[in-house]
Amino acid sequence: MLTLRLNLQDARGASVSQVFENVNFIPLETTKESLFGNISQLKTLKGHYIIFDYDTRAVLIFSSTGKFRAKIDGRMINEGDTEEKGKTQFYGFEIRPHQEDSIIAINSNKHLHCFNLDGKRVAKILSKDAYTRDMILPGSDAKVRPGYVRKLGNDSTHYEFAILTKTDTLPYFPFDIDRYKKDEFWDGAKFFSYGIPGEMFFVNLHGFNLYKVTPSKLSLAYRIILPASNTLPQDFNTNPIYVKKRGEFFRSNPNVFYRISFAYQIHNNLYMQMSCFASPSEVKKAIIYNLKTTEMTSLQDLQPDSLSHFLPVNDAGHYYDFVNRGFLLLKDDYLYTSYSSLAMFSFKEQLGDTQKTFSPLLDEYFKTQNRKSNPVIVQLKPKKN
Repeated sequence: MLTLRLNLQDARGASVSQVFENVNFIPLETTKESLFGNISQLKTLKGHYIIFDYDTRAVLIFSSTGKFRAKIDGRMINEGDTEEKGKTQFYGFEIRPHQEDSIIAINSNKHLHCFNLDGKRVAKILSKDAYTRDMILPGSDAKVRPGYVRKLGNDSTHYEFAILTKTDTLPYFPFDIDRYKKDEFWDGAKFFSYGIPGEMFFVNLHGFNLYKVTPSKLSLAYRIILPASNTLPQDFNTNPIYVKKRGEFFRSNPNVFYRISFAYQIHNNLYMQMSCFASPSEVKKAIIYNLKTTEMTSLQDLQPDSLSHFLPVNDAGHYYDFVNRGFLLLKDDYLYTSYSSLAMFSFKEQLGDTQKTFSPLLDEYFKTQNRKSNPVIVQLKPKKN
């Protein structure tokens, strides 16, 4: 376990090419059917981008070059299913194995609805017969089950998660199942897969310790200590004076971080983002911490250069996609984020005539699209240092 004392306000800027070795902008095709607002969730499957748009409750499927392929409209999932019609509530999707293949799975509480890349439903499974939130630990046979329930007779104990192997079940962090009825929270337990086989990070509710999950155990990897001005009270999760007043506390203390939004370890670098009510112009929230040199780089202060066609690689400081969502995915040594076409066209206009050469995808995008078009995915390959 390492203790990291981090004052994010000390993080310095850098040029894009100092941090990344490859940058790709992938505009997502805009049609009447494919038009959507923001990328709330991003995954990849068989050379396609799978996107969840929270506002429209839709899952959209695009090719690796951004060509629209299909749409799964959440409002239509239960069409003809009278016992569920009009009651569907879902907040994302999962990529799951299904009959020696992988499918897009949407949980409507009663059922797990399974779709292929053409947006066609290929299976419908009762949720009780499919542990819909199980996550495979990369490179292992072990599973992580959030919200694990251990039953002993008529009694049940709820845990934040359990590690499941063929021979053992290891549950961690018991909690009161009624906590959300009794209180309000601005955070939840989170998992971050960062590409190392058999490992992922876990961060508990309103916690700032990074735990490492492996097939055999949970261990504390990094204990993060922040300046007092950014730190939650030590008794924040236990003192009754904060019950149902947590939002009020954060509004009154906008510089206090209330969660870790993402945490990825890439070689010697730890990528992290904190969340608080203060604006990004007031508080630095996203950094790269080098575990070898202890240097911190501010992801909000990356300077565009020729590697990025002099376009920003995130919209921090100008718009709110990166501040609200940060990196959406780490997959095959690439980090993914996104920002709106409104931001992209604004950034291009700021360049004036100083930058005339873009990638073929961007050239076509700037010729045919506008500020109201779909968002643009930004694919970044971090340097190994």
